[in-house]
Amino acid sequence: MERTDMFSGESKNLEYKVSVPRNSEKYMKTVVAYANGQGGRIIFGIDDQTREVTGMDSDTIFQTIDAITNAISDSCEPKIFPDVTLQTIEDKTVIVVEITPGKMRPYYLKSQGITDGTYVRVSGTTRRVADYMLKELILEGQNRYYDCEICQDLTATAQDIAHLCEEMKATATRNTLTQGEKIRIREVTPNLLLSWGVLAERNGSLVPTNAYALLTGQAKFQPAIQCAVFKGTDRAFFVDRREFEGPIQDQVEAAYQYVLEKINRGMQIHGMFRQDIYELPVDSLREMIANSVAHRSYLDPGSIQVALYDNRLEVTSPGMLLNGVSIRKMMEGYSKPRNRAIAYAFAYMKIIEKWGSGIPRIIRECKEYGLPDPDFIDFDGDFRVNMYRPSPNSGVKKATTQTTQTTQTTQTTQTTFPNHPNFTAEDKAILALVCAHPALTQKELAMELGWSKDRVKYYLNKLKKQQIIKRIGSSHNGHWQLMI
Repeated sequence: MERTDMFSGESKNLEYKVSVPRNSEKYMKTVVAYANGQGGRIIFGIDDQTREVTGMDSDTIFQTIDAITNAISDSCEPKIFPDVTLQTIEDKTVIVVEITPGKMRPYYLKSQGITDGTYVRVSGTTRRVADYMLKELILEGQNRYYDCEICQDLTATAQDIAHLCEEMKATATRNTLTQGEKIRIREVTPNLLLSWGVLAERNGSLVPTNAYALLTGQAKFQPAIQCAVFKGTDRAFFVDRREFEGPIQDQVEAAYQYVLEKINRGMQIHGMFRQDIYELPVDSLREMIANSVAHRSYLDPGSIQVALYDNRLEVTSPGMLLNGVSIRKMMEGYSKPRNRAIAYAFAYMKIIEKWGSGIPRIIRECKEYGLPDPDFIDFDGDFRVNMYRPSPNSGVKKATTQTTQTTQTTQTTQTTFPNHPNFTAEDKAILALVCAHPALTQKELAMELGWSKDRVKYYLNKLKKQQIIKRIGSSHNGHWQLMI
């Protein structure tokens, strides 16, 4: 362990003890909490108030290590096997006890039992687990998913199931851009819902799961998305507030449209076309909200909160990170679905794309917009994403109500392009320009739009992958052709 890490101060994953307490339960709760969370270290021989290195008695240090190891083995269920090492600092020796995240959750103190003896780590403190979180730990330890569990309070007829199948295909069709992709959308069948976990089989019959209840808006405690606009950079004064209920896929769209209404929007005129330009990347806005709904804990009674401040958009979803998941891994594209059935359903309906691609895409699009890097925060059993808005002094071109007129005189071969409800403002801006002036190069498109070349390249590649446009000829002497 690096010395700087050792003295970084007590946190979610680090705790100091000046000595080993006579009553081992005083630190055993922390051991259990680490195993139930992201792991952590307890360092014996450092004062937790002053961070002074007091060290351990060198004459009895190995007996102390044995006592710690035995206490952990005897006190915890399932068994926890710590990694106990010695480290010398300032000619004094400390004991470092490292606990890795456990795979057989929940871990608890035998003497207190599973209900009272299960602990988690929250904001640098050890706390007894809440009932809903205990249920989630039990499911995770058994490799089960809450949304795939049978919903005991709901029944569904064959007609009800058929209606959900129709609604899901209709949503997928609306969210698909090209006609070719629309044709390839497969039918949703009861057996497909069964394979995803939206339905389950009991006594030879298909019955709804919690995912079915959430997708139809019939859960006993159907969650909602709370949206608000605040004045300033904290929650002292709110300007507007809305709450969206109903099927969770409808909540995603409603919250997304709410944010679009509230953020700054300008326009640019390219030839005959007026294009709306938003201050934030709209694809990433949708991704933030969709991910919060797909990956939240549905055992947690809290609501997803979408908050817009003067300087940022903040999306908070209930639920601590799952075992083996870290923010660093998520930024690299790692994904472990909390709600498997909902993830399958959302992927089919084109609400989310490939699992694990959301956060890397958000980071990339913020960079292309010239925005600060977004923040990803795991705190108090919740997960939060902050996307920062352009500031007047940031150098980022902020959306305004001013217009710019293109002066390109290249001959126009196409004057209109097909509209689609899922075209973003950026999609429309690119399409309008390449339809009006198909011979423009990427560099020229960037100059006309006032974007970076990387940003133009991203949206051109996106439209090419969706088979909406293609480049005929070379990059310098060719032209763009509309495919639909």
